[in-house]
Amino acid sequence: MEGDPMLRLRVFDLNCWAIRYLSKRRQERIRLIGDRLCQEGFDLVLLQEVWSEQDYSDLKAKLGGCCPYSHYFRSGVIGSGLCIFSKFPILDTLLYQYSLNGYPYMLQHGDWFCGKSVGLAVINISGIVFNVYVTHLHAEYCREKDAYLPHRVVQAWELLQFIRHTAKAADVVLLGGDLNMHPQDVGIRLLRCWTGLRDAFTETKHFEGCEDGCTLIPNNCFTVNSELQPFPLGIRIDYILYKAGSGFTVRCEELQTTTGTAPGTDIPYSDHEAVMATLHVQRTGQAAGVTPSTAVPALVEVLSEARTEVRVGLQAARRQRYSSGRMALLALLLLLLQAAAALGALVGLAGGQPFPKLSFALLAFLALGVLLLATGLHLFHTIEVKMLQGTEEQMRMALGVLQERPGRS
Repeated sequence: MEGDPMLRLRVFDLNCWAIRYLSKRRQERIRLIGDRLCQEGFDLVLLQEVWSEQDYSDLKAKLGGCCPYSHYFRSGVIGSGLCIFSKFPILDTLLYQYSLNGYPYMLQHGDWFCGKSVGLAVINISGIVFNVYVTHLHAEYCREKDAYLPHRVVQAWELLQFIRHTAKAADVVLLGGDLNMHPQDVGIRLLRCWTGLRDAFTETKHFEGCEDGCTLIPNNCFTVNSELQPFPLGIRIDYILYKAGSGFTVRCEELQTTTGTAPGTDIPYSDHEAVMATLHVQRTGQAAGVTPSTAVPALVEVLSEARTEVRVGLQAARRQRYSSGRMALLALLLLLLQAAAALGALVGLAGGQPFPKLSFALLAFLALGVLLLATGLHLFHTIEVKMLQGTEEQMRMALGVLQERPGRS
């Protein structure tokens, strides 16, 4: 088995920042991305924020010679933005949309409308079954006051559960995407500890690119530098993660990132830097060993930390549900009072119309608008509470199982 030929796999991952009408020089950058992919001849291409299906179609046409197989994952109002291109046939696909993804009234951020998801493509390469995942988690926006942290932790939990339950038959698991988490954030630690995925940046034998593997850097002309003030070198939030199944080994021989402007141009490919990994996959014929019990304390610690963040989000969601419910109730009472006053005027119980008709009508429409808005918010936050409760219960159950394992200490 040791003599089996080694498979060399080149993987490309990029958040393309291709928002129609909003992203600067979008079409020009999509052409540059397509040109780069054609020149390099990657085996797998994992893209995020390809929001326009026309951009996907343009890339599909351009990559037809080097990556003839592809899939575009559709979800949400404007789509998931996720797509996969492959040199090898795609056997099966599946999409899971995260249960929590921000707030519909936060229009300036817009994540809620995007349908953030994880997409899976099953690919057979030289007799080796690859489960290839591409995802994009909720953005951070403000690290000091991160209102979306509980949602992102829930997304990380759902992502790892999705991978665990769909990758059992896979020989190799590969995950690429914009996780919007720093390497030491609780979500990424939870994902890696629970699934056993390895970070290509920390595992690679040779690295070339931005310092510390950063994928959002101040030298990129599309980067909002105010968001990077605490991090002068930039931040690393885009990842290629991998794991070998039983009887296989995977090594990252080389990892690269782009470093600002595309060659021969004055613009970068995106506001993010691309991540490019060269993986070596080989069949060993030996069953993978059982995870040692010494890993259990680390799992307990990170899961407890994640559960705490979810509980903080749950408390905030309950407060917002209560506030919106109270607002809806007050608006309903106002409408009922107006209806009683109008009815009294009709039957002659009042000496005259208590308010001018126009003011009375405007107040009624205002109360009705507040009632509808507050009711919608109450329903939304009720759903949010239930999703956070469900995740917290899953984490509590998982903690109980871990704590009962022999040799935990």
